[in-house]
Amino acid sequence: MADDLLSAQDVPAYDASSIEVLEGLEPVRKRPGMYIGGTDERALHHLVAEVLDNSMDEAVAGHATRIEVEVNADHSITVRDNGRGIPVDPHPKFPDKSALEVILCTLHAGGKFDGKAYQTSGGLHGVGISVVNALSDHVRIEVARNRELYVQEFSRGKPLGPVAHVGAAPNRRGTTVTFHADEEIFGAHRFRPSRLMNMVKSKAYLFSGVEIRWKSAIPDGDTPQEATFHFPGGLSDYLGEQLEGSTTYADAPFAGKVSFQEKYGQPGSVEWAVNWTPAKDGFIQSYCNTVPTPEGGTHEAGFWAALLKGLKAYGELAGNRKAAQITRDDLTTGGCALVSCFIREPEFVGQTKDRLATTEAQRMVEGAVRDHFDHWLATDTKSAGAILDFLVLRAEERIRRRQEKETARKTATKKLRLPGKLVDCSATNRAGTELFIVEGDSAGGSAKMARDRKTQALLPLRGKILNVLGAASSKMGANQEISDLCQAMGVGLGSRFRLDDLRYDKIIIMTDADVDGAHIASLLMTFFFSQMRPMIDAGHLYLACPPLFRLTQGAKRVYCLDQAERDAAVEKGLGGRGKIDVSRFKGLGEMDAKDLKETTMDPVSRRLIRISIDEDVAGETGDLVERLMGKKPEMRFDYIQQNAKFVEELDV
Repeated sequence: MADDLLSAQDVPAYDASSIEVLEGLEPVRKRPGMYIGGTDERALHHLVAEVLDNSMDEAVAGHATRIEVEVNADHSITVRDNGRGIPVDPHPKFPDKSALEVILCTLHAGGKFDGKAYQTSGGLHGVGISVVNALSDHVRIEVARNRELYVQEFSRGKPLGPVAHVGAAPNRRGTTVTFHADEEIFGAHRFRPSRLMNMVKSKAYLFSGVEIRWKSAIPDGDTPQEATFHFPGGLSDYLGEQLEGSTTYADAPFAGKVSFQEKYGQPGSVEWAVNWTPAKDGFIQSYCNTVPTPEGGTHEAGFWAALLKGLKAYGELAGNRKAAQITRDDLTTGGCALVSCFIREPEFVGQTKDRLATTEAQRMVEGAVRDHFDHWLATDTKSAGAILDFLVLRAEERIRRRQEKETARKTATKKLRLPGKLVDCSATNRAGTELFIVEGDSAGGSAKMARDRKTQALLPLRGKILNVLGAASSKMGANQEISDLCQAMGVGLGSRFRLDDLRYDKIIIMTDADVDGAHIASLLMTFFFSQMRPMIDAGHLYLACPPLFRLTQGAKRVYCLDQAERDAAVEKGLGGRGKIDVSRFKGLGEMDAKDLKETTMDPVSRRLIRISIDEDVAGETGDLVERLMGKKPEMRFDYIQQNAKFVEELDV
């Protein structure tokens, strides 16, 4: 890694002056969803990622070689590294506070804004450790710097006292963070050692220069309670583990690692490993500065662009004209890839960093990977030929099925001539089309006027569809609503489902923002999860977010999703004149076409939630669906007892 990044000698001193403060403390505890995406189990585990990312940044910068992650018996977490240690001297802008306290208690305070203390880092916003502090009922920080040990403790974002000098620590260096998540925020959710160990293991794969030691005092199935992870082979080792036992088209994966310094004059690098297999569906796991980016971004786009251009060029040289038909979708079918880049000052979408938005990353990754891919194809002609033949077959199959679907679309509406049923769009191919599944004919009437006739289709459902968990296939086949759904979408159920048959690019569940609407949406998501899972994995299922309130003040009009948004908007004001008038929508049928289009259907102004399944907890998702939607009421009652937060007033 020393070749990829500036050496430690070139990095200026990391002390209190390195810590830059952008703004004061914000009410993280009031709206944790803004910072960690919610208060569910995923958000809870994200706290560990925030602390671990800081230690990984020290390792990537060349200052730490070892990280220890420990799950303690009281469900607290300890993350320890042998890096430089957080500065503890007084901060220049706050002489009465240590830099440690400023970092822990102030949002947007950190040593990663100006690029002096870190050339590349995963914790860029300066909110990670302070958010962990705000959402924990107890945090203890131990810092070993200059052979001295310092300790400071916090609770719910506030220091319990100043930083204390404990004494000499001649054989110790680095930072140790121990925190216990606040049950007032996360309720009964607890850390799962199996999930945390997978996170820890993936970090070790992402940076071959670090050794991560894992320890857990809480048993969790087959998860080892102690382990050490160190992978000199990096992502190539990682992909080998993922594809172990699977037949692949290439004997050895296309893998490599390239520095951006030489070609682009910028610190950073990209590492990758990819192979194709008929044994399983394709996937890509991407990372930026060791932070997972499950929604991809510019680095993924650059990677696939390099492979696509390289294969087309190779096909042309090999005299295979059909190679020109290959698209990115063909490439990702059966393509199993891992991509990790390190860049300076990355831009992410959202605090949870699910998608990389740095434009330059696409150009740098594509340029770095393309040269090596061309060389690999020319060197390993056996693998190149096998991969090319496979992708050409995929392209031919895709084109054939698309032609069949375009022909079928012309007669689909005739087949579905049922009162109040499918209102199809006029587009003749799937790209860019959307099917809105709406609740009842009244909502369908408003949506029909609000839709874009070219790309947006509607399918009103009457009442609640069958709960498919535990239902016999014959019962599902005889259910009219399910039959209409399958016919409108052009697909079969279960093993007969084929993603290529899907007639629309987006399937959008659009129900009322009330209890009945939520129940219908949950029944539909259960149906898609159990019968059409590949559609969810491919990113085609969405949930519309209709507003619950409309606020007007003079000529100003604002829509609010829920009561919290409404209260915040009322408190802030709309900028108009006169009294703020608050209207509540009881259902989509009450919204006029203008309201519905602006808030829920227009791609420019609407809000959509893409339904996805976290690969780390896919099995847990299935268990949760079974508990909540299955035929055993005692399992549902038990879950509600364990997880419900009882409140004094319910607004239903």
